[in-house]
Amino acid sequence: MSLTVSQTLKKQIYLFFLICVFLASCKRKDKIDVSGIDLNVKIERFDHDFDGFRTSNYQTKARQLQQHYGIFYNDFIERILNAGTTNDTAYFANLRMVFKAKSYADLKHEVDSVYPNLDKQEAELTDAFKHIKYYYPQKKLPRVYAYFSGFQAQSSIGNNYFAIGLDLFLGADSKFYPALIEEFPHYISRRFTPDNMVPRVIESIAREDMFEENADDDKTLLSRMVYNGKMMYFMDQILPDVPDSTKIGYTNQQLKWCKDNEANLWGYFLEDNLLYESDYQKIQKYLTEAPFTPGLGDHNNSAPKLAVWTGWQIVKQYMDKNPKVSLQELMADRDEQKILDRSKYRPK
Repeated sequence: MSLTVSQTLKKQIYLFFLICVFLASCKRKDKIDVSGIDLNVKIERFDHDFDGFRTSNYQTKARQLQQHYGIFYNDFIERILNAGTTNDTAYFANLRMVFKAKSYADLKHEVDSVYPNLDKQEAELTDAFKHIKYYYPQKKLPRVYAYFSGFQAQSSIGNNYFAIGLDLFLGADSKFYPALIEEFPHYISRRFTPDNMVPRVIESIAREDMFEENADDDKTLLSRMVYNGKMMYFMDQILPDVPDSTKIGYTNQQLKWCKDNEANLWGYFLEDNLLYESDYQKIQKYLTEAPFTPGLGDHNNSAPKLAVWTGWQIVKQYMDKNPKVSLQELMADRDEQKILDRSKYRPK
């Protein structure tokens, strides 16, 4: 018996509904539930507490800050401000000069305008730290502080602390960055935005605390590729809602360039015998920050860090092809050749 038009339409709608339910269930399955993890991140405003020197007795204030912030206070005075040693109160004179400078007042005003509070970042970091705890329940997570780095660093990691340099997250159009063009060219400072804060925190914790790279200078490009790919895949799991472009620091156009040229890029690495090249001078341009990769693309439109991006694709495909491998097993695995072989990475 033939179906009527209305019956056919009903079947199509029902099939469409089933597909939507299936896709939604898959999405829910892939996204882990961290709501039951008891953790709440508070980003302590060291920048505000430090400013209290201006209206306090210096010795009393210094003692208070040392008691509360511990080794971070010493690191800040001695390594970031280079104001002197905390064992000698002579550094107070340098602090007085800092607070008298117009540059300090201007920077404080700008930071306070952009970050009257850190509620959004605290919520995002809480979610990210919960994801870390989900995969690594025994991991001791650091206290988190916000400070001015004097435009030296976006982050600092020390003994049980992680400090965020707010002055390097003021927004791509901040009035301060054009004067720092030599230290931070635009292709870098365009990422000095609030949305980049939490991804950079997680990346730093991964690279500098949890999974430090082997210090061997003779590492091959493949080894460096897979290491960086694992870092990016770790960020995928810890920051599931952050765009890929933000995680790797690409523009949307650079990300599209990589996807459009994936097969050609892999062929280039193979044809030039670069995978097992260990001379860093020959391979560094595929790993380091730059506006583009010299020698690739038309009109300098290629993406930078192409080995990082390619390693990311290798690791993602390896995990897709080997669903029984856990994140912990992946991160502990130092056999880059095995990961490449079992990924069956052959982009077309």
